[in-house]
Amino acid sequence: MCRSNTVRTFGFLTILCASANSVECQKAHLRSLNDPESFWGEVAQELEWTKPWDRVLDNSNPPFTKWWVGGEMSVCYNAVDRHVIGGKGEQVALVHDSPITDTVKKITYSELKDQVSRLAGKLASLGVSKGSRVLIYMPLIPEAVIAMLATNRIGAIHSVVFGGFAARELRTRIEHAEPTVIIAASCGVEPNKIVRYKDILDEALCQSSHQPHKCIIYQRRRVLECSLEEGRDISWEDALEADPVDCVSVEANEPLYILYTSGTTDAPKGIQRPCGHAATLCWSMKTVYGLKRGVWWAASDLGWVVGHSYICYGPLLAGITSILYEGKPDRTPDPGQYFRIIEQHRVNALFTIPTAFRVLKRADPSAKYSRRYCMKSLKTVFIAGEHCDQDTRQWAERVFSVPVLNHWWQTESGSPITAPCLGYGVKAVPPHSAGYPVPGYDIRTLNEDGTECQPGEVGRLVAKLPLPPGFSSTLWQADERFKEIYFEAYPGYYDTQDAGWISAEGAVWVVARADDVINVAGHRLSTAALEDVVLRHARVADAVVVGAPDPTKGDVPLCLYVMRPPQDNEEIVAESTVTQELIALVRHLIGPIAAFRKAVAVPALPRTRSGKALRGAITKLARSQLVKLPSSIEDPTVFGEIKLALQKQSESIYQRVRETGIKRFDTLDLSL
Repeated sequence: MCRSNTVRTFGFLTILCASANSVECQKAHLRSLNDPESFWGEVAQELEWTKPWDRVLDNSNPPFTKWWVGGEMSVCYNAVDRHVIGGKGEQVALVHDSPITDTVKKITYSELKDQVSRLAGKLASLGVSKGSRVLIYMPLIPEAVIAMLATNRIGAIHSVVFGGFAARELRTRIEHAEPTVIIAASCGVEPNKIVRYKDILDEALCQSSHQPHKCIIYQRRRVLECSLEEGRDISWEDALEADPVDCVSVEANEPLYILYTSGTTDAPKGIQRPCGHAATLCWSMKTVYGLKRGVWWAASDLGWVVGHSYICYGPLLAGITSILYEGKPDRTPDPGQYFRIIEQHRVNALFTIPTAFRVLKRADPSAKYSRRYCMKSLKTVFIAGEHCDQDTRQWAERVFSVPVLNHWWQTESGSPITAPCLGYGVKAVPPHSAGYPVPGYDIRTLNEDGTECQPGEVGRLVAKLPLPPGFSSTLWQADERFKEIYFEAYPGYYDTQDAGWISAEGAVWVVARADDVINVAGHRLSTAALEDVVLRHARVADAVVVGAPDPTKGDVPLCLYVMRPPQDNEEIVAESTVTQELIALVRHLIGPIAAFRKAVAVPALPRTRSGKALRGAITKLARSQLVKLPSSIEDPTVFGEIKLALQKQSESIYQRVRETGIKRFDTLDLSL
């Protein structure tokens, strides 16, 4: 990597100007913007088409861009059948590793084709056809992937609902998608409990105004077997007795699936993905992730976009092996599972979220468990989904002994927006950046008035139209809402609703969701930057910073942090000491202008099942507003503990007000 020696400072941000982007990647990116039809026409050759397209690009009705117009193919055929025909039938397609149930199951491409084609035959016999919807409510098991592929095999549209969503949330999605058939499992398994999926489904259907023709139920007999409702429910085994059927081809812009964003309740927001997305995913496996063969592990779940793109479709379209891990980083049964899986299944590349590393670091800071396993097969680790602080990333690189590469994408994009494209020879990116725009994305930063920011200046990250293939084509049955949410604020651009900045060399830094940039006495501060400083403290395992109201400054930072348990004979440090040290650390590294004086130790942070901190809910709690907990929350009891901690801090503050006679909060030291 060649770097210049120029260092520029913009406010509190230090930019190291680096020429890390390869010439090949720069050329590909420019070509994708200047000659998109030629570029994406070549990308489409990754797949087999049953009917060639009439034209590569139709941008006559923005933002509803169409790609490979008139071209027809089957995503299922490209993900399964063509590999069997090409001689890869005995290669392992899926590995299900579940330390919770103490099982490891492997499915070859030939076995996958047989089960998918038979389930598709049963779905067809139940009235599912091109354009029909099939709702899938299952845990992270191979049968969930089989259900997705079987739905697509006959040209239908699947909607996977993350396992464990409550009955009310499930009912809302059933009523919105109106599925012909629902496929569910008897249960899901958590470290300390069994989630009765079938009971939740029955409750949701009792409340729902829409009823499916049939429900297909997979019994997890080693865990929990449920009762089937006569006349409505069909067992998975009986469904697989159906005759196999061939693939049905669909036009590239027809829907592949509907994916509801996390937290959706009264107004469902179903991301609609076009079938042409398959070409982008197949291309991204080698271009972005540098993997043409081998074993890939995306440590996520189905029902989230990472699971759809890079547990199911991406690796299978590329003809490689995909790992399905049903467990936690640290509790099933110990913090060594990530390392065990890498060794046991010879994983070549891992994709996870920074929270997973924070969990491992908190449970095993010296990484003793990692030394039990050999990880020579691992070449790269990719992270995304949230901000990764410097300390956690450096810890992960030391432990895994491979580059830990950040990249940025969203549910709407379906694949990376920015990344270090390994397939184009990009080996590194500027420190803490999310890489460079992936071909097809023209990324800009804009001020609130729509004018373009200067290099290094924080603004709203947007993408200039047209958007590349695979991007969400619309919201399910809500075209106008699609335009209103994503395209009205900045005409001609897609509003990512993220804040960040771009260097003069084109590298992108994503600092926070736009709502997470707080205004302290007129100074815009990124909560991610503050969290990065807090997480440098040796006794802090996890942290989140939000804006709290202040009568003088408008907003001030409020930090909730989780202390790391003491190791071995390590000295116990009081929470009040850690709090004072955090205040001093932020003052030293960012400055007094941050007004960082509120920090509270809590037992745990509220996060979704996908690892994202519930900043919006914490912000409302800090403002004494009503908090409606999203159904995707990992542990709802955490909020009660946080509320209690904040109340204790408030009582301490008011006590000092009474004792000192101070009447203005801005003159009071708000530290514990």
